[in-house]
Amino acid sequence: MRRERPDHTLQPSALVHETYLRLLQKDRIEWQSRAHFYAVAAGEMRRILVDHARNRAADKRGGHLEKLSLDATAEYGASPPAELVMLDDALRELEKWAPRQARVVEMLFFGGLTEAEVAEVLGISVRTVKRDWSAARAWLHSQMNGGKP
Repeated sequence: MRRERPDHTLQPSALVHETYLRLLQKDRIEWQSRAHFYAVAAGEMRRILVDHARNRAADKRGGHLEKLSLDATAEYGASPPAELVMLDDALRELEKWAPRQARVVEMLFFGGLTEAEVAEVLGISVRTVKRDWSAARAWLHSQMNGGKP
């Protein structure tokens, strides 16, 4: 939630509660470690945040939005919900050809796990996590900027 805008309508406690409820619905998960729990929770948090962003983007006519003049809108740029949806779409594309890199991004970005925790969950070295993170960030940045470096 640290990366979200200050006036985000989904409170951190609501995100944690929703994640907890979704984790309760998952039957027969054999938790292997604390890091494994956080990795699964990170995936759920990603889905919750993206669903929330998609729902906000789908609201009709913007009745809940503050009205701004054209001059005032120039300073804002793309809205964070749209960026989050773009990131999710790019991450889904990354999952098709580099699933491990996509998991690394999910756990580091959405879950807030450390590189060591990600390495433990995935059974790889911290150095490999760093390489995957670097490559995935570069690829995602390129995808989200229309192929421009």
